[in-house]
Amino acid sequence: MRQHTVAYLPGDGIGPEVCDVARRCVDAAGVRFGFEVGWDEQTVGGAAIDATGAALPPETLAACRAGDAVLLGAVGGPRWDDPTAAARPEDALLALRSELELFANLRPVTAHPALAAASPLRPEVRDGADILILRELTGGLYFGRPQGLEEHDGVESVVDTLRYTRAEIERIVELAFELAEGRRGRLTSVDKANVLASSRLWREVVNEVATRHPSVTVEHALVDSTAYLILTQPTAYDVIVTENLFGDILSDEAAAIAGSLGLMASASLGTRVTEQGRFGMYEPVHGSAPGIAGQGAANPLATVASAAMMLRLSLGEADAADALEAAVDEAVASGPRTADLGGSDGTAAVADFLLTRVADPAGVTA
Repeated sequence: MRQHTVAYLPGDGIGPEVCDVARRCVDAAGVRFGFEVGWDEQTVGGAAIDATGAALPPETLAACRAGDAVLLGAVGGPRWDDPTAAARPEDALLALRSELELFANLRPVTAHPALAAASPLRPEVRDGADILILRELTGGLYFGRPQGLEEHDGVESVVDTLRYTRAEIERIVELAFELAEGRRGRLTSVDKANVLASSRLWREVVNEVATRHPSVTVEHALVDSTAYLILTQPTAYDVIVTENLFGDILSDEAAAIAGSLGLMASASLGTRVTEQGRFGMYEPVHGSAPGIAGQGAANPLATVASAAMMLRLSLGEADAADALEAAVDEAVASGPRTADLGGSDGTAAVADFLLTRVADPAGVTA
């Protein structure tokens, strides 16, 4: 039987609830398709601060480095919101990206027909939308130095530094082209080349990499116009690649196409390649949602969809990934729904629906 090891970081808020559903779905798929996952559970974020004083304890980082992949729930909440605190839950996310060399965040965005009423977009605008957004994850304003508050001659100012190397740009752009080749062969590179020097280098690198991928059609777009067009003409996009800050904004905005953040999965891929795939960290986009934590009302679909990406991209279990994705699609189309999708069902009802279909879809009766 095939063996895999996954660092399991439930985190804060609803993280433990949605991660538990994803873990059980993966285990059920393992029984069906002949593999086992060893789950190395560790603390992270606020829970880790409470237990150890650090958002990312050394033991947690070591488990992530030793695993084939990482499944993360969510971090943060009001109890850790003090901006003057020595440690904050969000510190763990930046540290994980940096320490594990997670350079590419992938967010698929799909317009499920059954959720037309949940999206603010008109059905004729969103119908057929299927976008993959790649966000560079370890450079740009979030990591550039110098950064912080300064004072000169009694005048306070703050500085953030937007820095990219050619190598940092090239590795995510190369991945974007490879993914576009496996989809519809269209790549949109988003920048602000009319203003920013970093964007002009970005555009130059995209053009260089494009010569190695002649089957992919490439267009350059400015981030401000893309922010408009992604909601007015979403079907015009296939794969979008962009830098850290722009990708952060555009990928959250694109949740309007799907209809809910509760459906948005993500993968953060690293530089390490294993026999089964590429090492990565997988997490839902929706955050810790502390207001509903512990109430059995959390939507686990994004976390299960993230686990499906983990099975496909890091563990090499494509059949199991197909099974989880099919179960999520069926749940969206005709299954129980949590409040964020307009329903009144709880986490347990959604979990039962998913598990039944992952374990034995042939045995499910309508």
